[in-house]
Amino acid sequence: MFGRQVTMKLKANAATELTRIAKSEIIPILRRQKGFRDETIFIAGDRAEAIANSSWDTAEDAEAYSQTGYPEVLRTLANTIEGIPTVRTFNLVTSTCDRTFTGKLS
Repeated sequence: MFGRQVTMKLKANAATELTRIAKSEIIPILRRQKGFRDETIFIAGDRAEAIANSSWDTAEDAEAYSQTGYPEVLRTLANTIEGIPTVRTFNLVTSTCDRTFTGKLS
């Protein structure tokens, strides 16, 4: 399994809007992507930063999303984030989320 971590600086008072957009627009986009498994979004206590973690079957699935679905996600977030988000990728080595981790280790 493979992961993408996106760190975003939020505009003032945008955390609630980010949550709404994630539920109504971003999750449906992700669910249409081949190999998508799960998405978690964390918002810092000061509500100035958010981290979105997505899980994918393979690195190739995550990369395909980066080229096709992710630009659409960025457009939906244009009014809630400042600057360009930082994207990092990871190989999953262990998980306690049995419902998410159903594949082999990458």
